[in-house]
Amino acid sequence: MDTNKNTRRDFLKAMGLCAFPMYIGISGCATAVRRSAHRVSKDKPNILWITCEDISPYLGCYGDSYAKTPNMDKFAKEGVLYTKAFATASVCAPARSCLVTGVYATSTGTQHLRSDVKLPKQIKCFPERLRSAGYYCSNNYKKDYNFTDVNVWDESSQTAHWRRRKPGQPFFSVFNFTSTHQGQINGSDEEFFDKYTSKLKPEERHDGSLIPLPPYYPDTPFVRKIWARYYNLITFMDKQVGDLLSQLEADGLADNTIVFFFSDHGMGIPRFKRTLYDSGLNVPLIIRFPERYRHLSPLKAGRRTDRLVSFVDFAPTVLSLAGLSIPGYMQGRAFLGVWAGPPREYVFGAASRVDEAYEMSRSVRDKRFKYIRNYMPHLPYVQPSEYPDRAEIMQELRRAVAEEKLSSVQKLHWAPTKPIEELYDTSADPHEVNNLADSSSLRKILGRLRRVHHQWMVETHDTGLLSEAEMHIRAEGSTPYEMARQISKYPQRRILAAADLVGKGPNNIPRLIRLLSDSDSAVRYWAVVALSALGSDAPPVIKALTERLEDSSPNVRFAAAGALCKLGLCEDALPVLAEGLEDEREETVLYAAREIQSIGNKARPIVQQIKDAQGRYKNPDGTYKNNNHAMFIDWALKYALENCGE
Repeated sequence: MDTNKNTRRDFLKAMGLCAFPMYIGISGCATAVRRSAHRVSKDKPNILWITCEDISPYLGCYGDSYAKTPNMDKFAKEGVLYTKAFATASVCAPARSCLVTGVYATSTGTQHLRSDVKLPKQIKCFPERLRSAGYYCSNNYKKDYNFTDVNVWDESSQTAHWRRRKPGQPFFSVFNFTSTHQGQINGSDEEFFDKYTSKLKPEERHDGSLIPLPPYYPDTPFVRKIWARYYNLITFMDKQVGDLLSQLEADGLADNTIVFFFSDHGMGIPRFKRTLYDSGLNVPLIIRFPERYRHLSPLKAGRRTDRLVSFVDFAPTVLSLAGLSIPGYMQGRAFLGVWAGPPREYVFGAASRVDEAYEMSRSVRDKRFKYIRNYMPHLPYVQPSEYPDRAEIMQELRRAVAEEKLSSVQKLHWAPTKPIEELYDTSADPHEVNNLADSSSLRKILGRLRRVHHQWMVETHDTGLLSEAEMHIRAEGSTPYEMARQISKYPQRRILAAADLVGKGPNNIPRLIRLLSDSDSAVRYWAVVALSALGSDAPPVIKALTERLEDSSPNVRFAAAGALCKLGLCEDALPVLAEGLEDEREETVLYAAREIQSIGNKARPIVQQIKDAQGRYKNPDGTYKNNNHAMFIDWALKYALENCGE
């Protein structure tokens, strides 16, 4: 699509977004009506979601000859297999937020892992709409939406089941298997054997020496052991899927239940989870239609399709299969059912803060080419972060990096910085290791995807252009979703123009210094980030950054302080960061803590303030006051103290 020639409505249709709040019949957009959702028809399909965590399409039915997944392979022969289904984020909470609302996490402000964000009243989780139409909705049992859900499920627990519904009541049920989560691959060989491998027959277990490793992984015995564990976990999960499908059959419900199988994002190991490569976003998706609903299937059983499908499409698709109208705020398009639209041209992904590690990258992909825009190119792909750093596979990879035992391809993900733009031909380069952003022959493709990416951010009111703390400050008394739709509070195009300057070179220094006086704090923030990324010690830069130490916006102050400290000018900057640790907003404190961590042993003069701050976020028994920002603050400050030799 040439976005220079097409109209805004054409763009929105291609994206699966709604141009207007109230209209019917524009193909590919969520359909809103001036009445409540109509009741399901007399012939009500049950809908079952079988989900698992942290796997890419490493299944036999996807052509992986090393995988041992007989139940999934049989299920695929009975259903339709999607080869190009994509999560909107490669970590669970933002991905699940999108799944349950049909709205991008970057639109609702739920893109950071983890947080607790308010949703506007008009955005409802789609199971609520099913319940209003008479469905029994159960969730077994993970939610993790980055917002507090109310009245979403009839039951959400470890025992929730369709069997608790009233006689004859249609159901929508979710079963989420955690056996493949990244945390399961750790531990001793004895522990892993007792918990998982012992549950597999000898012929179902995987020999690590036979694993076809991706080219960006070093070939070491420990790497092969971890990969063999992961394949064993997938086989274990395959048995769980088989058991659940047997329950459906035993209850006499297989002939009137549409069954989805998918994972929440890619595998839970480095260069998969947390990245915007297909290894992080491409998920298995198989949908089985019983004979009575075969007319709703796009293909005959056992076929596969390369139609692009995004998590943002799942909510409208379920409503469409149930015969319910789709609310206008949903940003996806139904790909099945009565409201199914034409195939989308693009799918989008977002990487934002995960735990205590800040990030800001976005991606757009068509059927062949993937474009990634890194708005913080001065940060490495693999940042220090407490939870992933605990994993044995991360320790093994860091050892290989330190010992310089990586090939040129394997070194890419461990570079100290990132390119501003990445472009991959996923057909010729499925592992996405050959960045073609500088290819003269692909200049038009790069320009097209760059424009589509910008348009998507603007049309969906991507809140990620605001630092997390600033987003909450501006949304005070409202919600991030509503705030981002008020140009007085969120002049997005101006902010995006400033963010685009990060990593663009020293020629922009005069412009960046001027932007430090902009009336909008987010513009000033990105100007500081851009100057910090340059690392310039030019007197005009130092003078301008020093003036920002008294900025009204906390994140501008902290970013300026961090930049000055990295230049060795800590005398005035450290007190600003120390004061940030005492802020009332946890989002603000976390940013200050991460800046302190990033300056290394230059933080020694404020070690006591760091220790005091740690104490404020723990209960008397040593537990965290909450398992999101309070925990992440402690993690960042733990690293900061280690950097100072404490």
